[in-house]
Amino acid sequence: MEQVFGYIIGLGAAVMMPIIFTILGLCIGIKLSKALKSGLLVGVGFVGLSVVTALLTSSLGPALSQVVEIYGLQLKVFDMGWPAAASVAYNTSVGAFIIPVCLGVNLLMLLTKTTRTVNIDLWNYWHFAFIGAIVYFASSSILWGFFAAIICYIITLIMADYTADKFQGFYDKMEGISIPQPFCAGFVPFAIVINWLLDKIPGFNKLNIDAEGMKNKFGLLGEPLFLGILVGCGIGALSCKNGQELVDKIPYILGLGIKMGAVMELIPRITALFIEGLKPISDATRELIAKKFKGAVGLNIGMSPALVIGHPATLVVSLLLIPVTILLAVILPGNQFLPLASLAGMFYLFPLVLPITKGNVLKTFIIGLVVLVLGLYFVTDLAPYFTQAAHDVYAKTKDAAVNIPAGFEGGALDFASSPFAWIIFHFTYSFKYIGSAILVLITLFLMILNRRAIIKHQKAIKVAATTKE
Repeated sequence: MEQVFGYIIGLGAAVMMPIIFTILGLCIGIKLSKALKSGLLVGVGFVGLSVVTALLTSSLGPALSQVVEIYGLQLKVFDMGWPAAASVAYNTSVGAFIIPVCLGVNLLMLLTKTTRTVNIDLWNYWHFAFIGAIVYFASSSILWGFFAAIICYIITLIMADYTADKFQGFYDKMEGISIPQPFCAGFVPFAIVINWLLDKIPGFNKLNIDAEGMKNKFGLLGEPLFLGILVGCGIGALSCKNGQELVDKIPYILGLGIKMGAVMELIPRITALFIEGLKPISDATRELIAKKFKGAVGLNIGMSPALVIGHPATLVVSLLLIPVTILLAVILPGNQFLPLASLAGMFYLFPLVLPITKGNVLKTFIIGLVVLVLGLYFVTDLAPYFTQAAHDVYAKTKDAAVNIPAGFEGGALDFASSPFAWIIFHFTYSFKYIGSAILVLITLFLMILNRRAIIKHQKAIKVAATTKE
């Protein structure tokens, strides 16, 4: 099963997801031509996103590596990037069965009305496999691995339900869609608390600086495109050893700025392809499930956060946090992780934070800063267990992407920096039965609360429909 799923995952999201969505479209009654077009658009969206994120990492990577070398910033936890983390996750015994197990849990929760999200974002199931895999290798028990993965899955579905209404209200064309990705969901509690605390500061709650406001106030300087150029040029300048090299590398510096600006401009255009491809599948799936599940009104379809990472506030905050995060990684005592390959994953931190801050750039930046500081320590702490899993996968597959250089440990910003990953790992592995019992009690409590909220929500929808009639 590991080899089978390893082969399927090896096809990549750009190939795997069109096949999945085409088959899914046919199963829910969509015509072949429409289902195929939807699947292909999703595939094209993944290709476009991969090209743009590759442009980001390939352009910034050498410049940042040069900065690291010039200023002696080398740390011992090597940034593997999310593709390596996904490969490690899926090429394990937990990853081999994670998709059918999680789909079964999702079905059971739908039947018991403990979730209203149908999670068809199959590619991002690797996050659940990841937490399961590191617990599995740390504890040498596949049962503990699946326990951690299932707990993470259930809490993520509940968090997707909790944020669904705000998510749909904040973003355009997202009706009936929720985001059940644990990397995004893990930052929601922090966002709620920090946003509440910021609102308590006199005068701060009146600082409503959104992306449109930045454009109106700063003109061209407030555009993600221009900010990308400025940050790119700034990093390019820092990669120069002296004034003469700075002059000699002016073409390179300007080119890096243009490439960064291109990333900021292209991501929103590419995410439009996801929306166009996923919308027919989303609508048809919701209608079918509503018919099959008695009284199942108000269901949401769980989709990838790639749908909305092109929001201007996400782009601006992510861009500003890139140099700040690198600086923090170097100066924070005890941190050993320097994010380079993982920087593209920073865009995925904010899809569920923006609805809470209502797109306020300043609040979102502060929240991002806090969670990334914590995230650097989380990655450092989990690095030995990630390394153990990566070594096992490399021994089996000889995949160069998961080969950690000698003398280093491995890490990745996505998903190892998530509070979900760190908390669930330590409660399951470090505290064993007591920690696991606490996780079970918390999960059951959240499921009960969510069931009550779902029943109340469904009654409200039915009353509204009856009144309308």
